[in-house]
Amino acid sequence: MALDTRERVRRAAVKLFADKGFHGTGIRDLATESQLSTASLYHYMGSKEDLLVDIMRRCLQTLLDTATAELADVEDPATRLRKLVKLHVRAHARMPRETRIVDHEIPVLSPAVRRSVIGLRDSYERLWADAVADGVEAGVFTTAHPGVTRLALLEMCTGVARWYSPRGSLPLDELASHYADVALRAVGACSQSAAEGQSRGE
Repeated sequence: MALDTRERVRRAAVKLFADKGFHGTGIRDLATESQLSTASLYHYMGSKEDLLVDIMRRCLQTLLDTATAELADVEDPATRLRKLVKLHVRAHARMPRETRIVDHEIPVLSPAVRRSVIGLRDSYERLWADAVADGVEAGVFTTAHPGVTRLALLEMCTGVARWYSPRGSLPLDELASHYADVALRAVGACSQSAAEGQSRGE
């Protein structure tokens, strides 16, 4: 089935912004990649920043909505952290370009739209912060530096976008589970909580 023209433009933008950066991508590049004339391109894209913001918001909203649904009615901090890590790893493996754009291009946004994008990112990261903080408060996690540990875990999981290949030695689900195990060790999770999460396949 042929792609809708707007979606074709969006996919072209994802490819170019991820590979060349926002400032390194010109309107002519976008038109060529989209197989449109420069004049026609403006009809489907608005401004170049509009395209960038749409990519970022879709990616972050997907992460936030999926994580919120995954964590609904889950109280155990170790289980919540396992779910968050696995979700983050899978998303960065499956959407490496979109997540790379979110991770690297926020500084180029104009102040008004930057605040809204950062707000989405912060809402997502707050789920991580709450899981780690709740684990420390409950005595389930023993890390002495919850904030730094959370940032380290996010960086670790985000890095999957740079190197993951479906042809690698581990299937994605196994890779995500391994990262979850590493994360629980990093927060000093009690072995019983970690074992319970693994036994439930979380």
